[in-house]
Amino acid sequence: MRDLLASPGTGLPSLPLSARLKEMADYLAAPGAARLTEEQRALALGIARRLVADVAARLDAAIDPATLWLDWIEGGLPGAERLAAPCFARAEEHRWREQSALRAAPPRIPSPEETAGADEADGMPAVDAPMTDIDRGYLALQIADRRRTDALGNPCIAVADLDADLFRALLLDIAAWRLVELGKAGAEAARLGDAVRAALAAQAGEAGIDAAAARWHRALEAEGALAEAAAATIARHDWPALIALAAAAHRRRYGEMALTLLTAETAALPSLLAPLRVDRMALAPLEASLTLLPGRTISGGGAADEDYAALLAARAERVAPPPDGEA
Repeated sequence: MRDLLASPGTGLPSLPLSARLKEMADYLAAPGAARLTEEQRALALGIARRLVADVAARLDAAIDPATLWLDWIEGGLPGAERLAAPCFARAEEHRWREQSALRAAPPRIPSPEETAGADEADGMPAVDAPMTDIDRGYLALQIADRRRTDALGNPCIAVADLDADLFRALLLDIAAWRLVELGKAGAEAARLGDAVRAALAAQAGEAGIDAAAARWHRALEAEGALAEAAAATIARHDWPALIALAAAAHRRRYGEMALTLLTAETAALPSLLAPLRVDRMALAPLEASLTLLPGRTISGGGAADEDYAALLAARAERVAPPPDGEA
């Protein structure tokens, strides 16, 4: 390649071309490396902005979220490392669901003749039949999932779903910003401190998507219907329900499970979902859907890079000729 670029009769590449060739070399060297697209950046930033506004509203209703966000975005978000994973996970889950909705065929609307008496004929419960524990668990999950979208349909993170440590850190960062804005008065510091304490206590009593997932999972386990329900979520591309079941089965938070599932290698999916006891063939729609997600990041499971310098040094010691005078 070097000979081709600097062959006789041609000049050296221009600086812009060299930069592009460097980018191409980096890409060819690691084609699976994580690179955020414009869509991923915009989604994650929007999720972070809505989360900051929601937390600020719980701390002090007088805070102007637009001013707060403008100050933070100009100087860099405090605790960006803590926010990165949950915002990225929520953004990728949203992209996955949108992509599945676009590719799914629209449901067929049955004719009035088909629906007449269909409940009784198909053995389905009547409309006024009492809800089972499984039904109530799934309904609670749907309600919790709805709270993860704002009034305009944009993805967000519900405060009830936040890790307690992250929520506390956000509250303290926003309270510190507000204290500076108000002039660092001692009385304001005490008031904001009490507000942080009250917000933490309120959030601790809220049941978010993790509690709903655990409730539905317990109900399915009690009825021996876990595998069937998990397979049904995959068949109808109900990804929030699948993530919820997997999270409950692994005793992990919903956001963490979403990130693990979305970045998993295809070959790792059967073992990842093994606690749900789903038949291997039933995973095909899941595998296909993840494969078709544009710009999906793969966490990778390959072996760590070997220390070739150390290996070469050790090998050189073995093959080096003996010093003069030694046989």
